[in-house]
Amino acid sequence: MRGTAWYLLLGFFILFALTACSKQPVQEINAAKSAVDSAMAEGAEKYSPAEAKRVNEALAEATNEVKKEDAKFFKNYNEAKQMLSAVKTDADNLRSGLAAKKEEAKKKALAAEESARAAVNGAKESLTNAMKSTKAGLDIEVLSNNVKGLDDSLAEIRKLISSEDFTTAIDKANALKERAEGMSEEAGKGRG
Repeated sequence: MRGTAWYLLLGFFILFALTACSKQPVQEINAAKSAVDSAMAEGAEKYSPAEAKRVNEALAEATNEVKKEDAKFFKNYNEAKQMLSAVKTDADNLRSGLAAKKEEAKKKALAAEESARAAVNGAKESLTNAMKSTKAGLDIEVLSNNVKGLDDSLAEIRKLISSEDFTTAIDKANALKERAEGMSEEAGKGRG
C-alpha cells in the first residue's frame, strides 16, 4: 500500500510539473503583437507590403499554434514561443528597415513628379506654338483648359508627396506624364 501511495504521489507531482510548466505564453504573444502593430503603424503595409503580409501571416500561424496547444490536455508551448519570438524579430527588423524604404519611395515619387512636370511644360510649349500657327484645326480653348487641368494635377501630386502617400503620387505622376505627352502630340499635329 505504501508503494502505491508513493507512485500515486509521484504521478501527481509529474502531472503538476507538466501542467505548471506549460502556461500560455502571454508575454510572448503580447510582445509579438506589439512589434507587428508598431511596424504596421509606421507604414510597413505601404512601403514593404510583401514583408508586412508575411509578418502578419506568421503572427496568425503562431497564434493558431497557441490555440492548438490550448486545446490539449498536456500543453507544450515551446514551438509557439519560438514562432512568436521569430515574429517579433521579423517585425522589429521590418520596422527598422522602413526608414530606408520610405526614403527610397520618396525619391521615386519626386523623380516621377519631376518627369510629369517636364511633360506638362512640354505640353504648354506645344500649345503655345500651336496657338501661333495659322492652322485653325485645334480647339485652343479646350487645350488651354486641359493644360490647366495638368497644372492642377501637379498640385495634387505635390500634396500626395507631402502627405507621404508616395505610391499614389508615383501612379498619378506617371498617368499625368502620359496625358501631357499625348496633349503635346495633339498640339504638334495642329501646327503641321
